[in-house]
Order: sequence, then structure tokens, then C-alpha cells
Amino acid sequence: MRRTRYHLLGAAAFLLPALLIFLAFTLYPFVLTCVQSVFTTNAKGDLVGFSGLDNYIRLFQSTIYRISLKNTIVYIFLTVPGTIVLSLAMALLTSSGRKGMGIFRTIFTFTMGISVAAASMFWTFMFHPTMGLLNTVLEMFGGERVGWLTDMDVAILSISIVTIWMNTGYCYLILLGGLKSIDKTYYECSDIAGVGGWQRLRKVTLPLLSPFLFYVLVISVVNAFQSFGVIDMMTHGGPANSTNLLVYSIYEDVFVNYNYSFAAAQGVVLFVIVTLISLLQMKIVERRVTYQ
Repeated sequence: MRRTRYHLLGAAAFLLPALLIFLAFTLYPFVLTCVQSVFTTNAKGDLVGFSGLDNYIRLFQSTIYRISLKNTIVYIFLTVPGTIVLSLAMALLTSSGRKGMGIFRTIFTFTMGISVAAASMFWTFMFHPTMGLLNTVLEMFGGERVGWLTDMDVAILSISIVTIWMNTGYCYLILLGGLKSIDKTYYECSDIAGVGGWQRLRKVTLPLLSPFLFYVLVISVVNAFQSFGVIDMMTHGGPANSTNLLVYSIYEDVFVNYNYSFAAAQGVVLFVIVTLISLLQMKIVERRVTYQ
């Protein structure tokens, strides 16, 4: 009995620092955000009076919020499939043991070491309307200049390209590790059965890689909902709110408009949305995951 207590006390001692960090930096801010969302606040963020669901009602009546929600959905449908397909293609390309593949692995993962600020500066120059490399190449082939960050119809696509470029390295590394973990016996059996390359990919590789694909899908969706740095440094939500995403909308209400309670309501709604989508993925997508 004493030994069990000592073990419990020892486990608690090891868990206590992590628990305190979780309470201080995760649970407490979340509870405070929920409380602020049902109160009115002053410019300092102090609670002034109880408002009930007024902030949430105003939220769904706000045109800017509806625009940011629509932009976020478009952004997710652009970045998540693009990141997964591109990283999977690169992983399949470099999973073989052929000579020279190490160079490509280094090239494909180098974006993991680049900060958001550096990447944003690089792509801002690439998208420059007059000096940018992309418009220069378009003009060389007889095309017209594109306002990559100034055209309302193109800006969200440009931001998505940057996000895909930055996230592909990590997803590629995960999928490459998944491909390396697949037992070669499965491929030997498929060769004996005379299965072709496309059928082997569809019937063998993708099912056995599905746990890694599922993980990449989940983190890509969550990261897309949390995107902020690229928006803040490249477009500031413009032009005309065409790249204003949910997290950037929260940032503007806190640090520009000093409307803390309204921003808190947005944060709670965002938490609910991400939680529901994650549960939906667990409920539907995970059924198709094949564990070896």
C-alpha cells in the first residue's frame, strides 16, 4: 500500500510541472475567453457588464465575419488537398533507394527551417507587380501582369501557394517515413500477383499509408484554421478583406479595435468549429484507415 502511494506521489511530481503549464497557458486562457465572450469590456479588456449572447448574435450578423469564414473555408480547400497531394507525390518520388534521392530529400525539406517572416518576404518579392519573378516570366511568354496580392480574385490563391510551399516539407517527411515503414513483403506479393504500378499504389501503398495520411490531414486542417503569420505580413487581410481569415479577424478585433469581448466570442466559435471538424474526421475518415 505504501509502495503504491509512493509510486503515485512520484508520478504526480513528474506530472505536476506539465499540468501547471497546461493550466496556466491553456485552460485558464480558454476559460477567461469564454467568460469574456458573454460580457462587455472596455478598451483595457476589463469586464464591464454581462451581455449574454449579444456578442454571438452580433458575430453572425457581421458581414466581415461572414467574409472571413468564407475565406477560411476556401483557404482550407486550396491548401489542405494541395499540401497532401504535393507531399505525397514527392514522398513517392524519393522513397526508392536510387542514387541522388538524398539531394531531393534535402531540397524538399528545407522549407522546415525557414521562418514565416523570411518566407513572407521572399514570396512578397516573388509576387511583386513590377519586379516579381512570376510576372517577369509571364511577360516573357506573352502573358499579362497579375496582381498576385492586390487582385481580390487572386490574393487568396497566392496566400495558399505560400502556405502549401511552407507546409509541404513537414508533411513530406511524415509520409516518407510512412512509406519506409511499409513491409516490403506486401510489394513482393503484389509483384507475384502481377499487379501494375497504379493498382499497387491504389490497393497496397495508399491503404497501408492511410494512418500517416490521416495524421497529415488532421494537422493540415487545424493549421489552416490557425493561419495568421503569412496573412499578417503579406496582405493584412486585404485587398478588401479578400484574405481576411478567422484568426486574423480575431487579431484585428483585439489589437486594432480593442473589442475584446467580440474577439473572445470569435475565439470560442473557432474552437467549436475546429473541435467539430476534428471529431467529424475521427468519425468518418478514420474508418477508412488501415493499420498494419
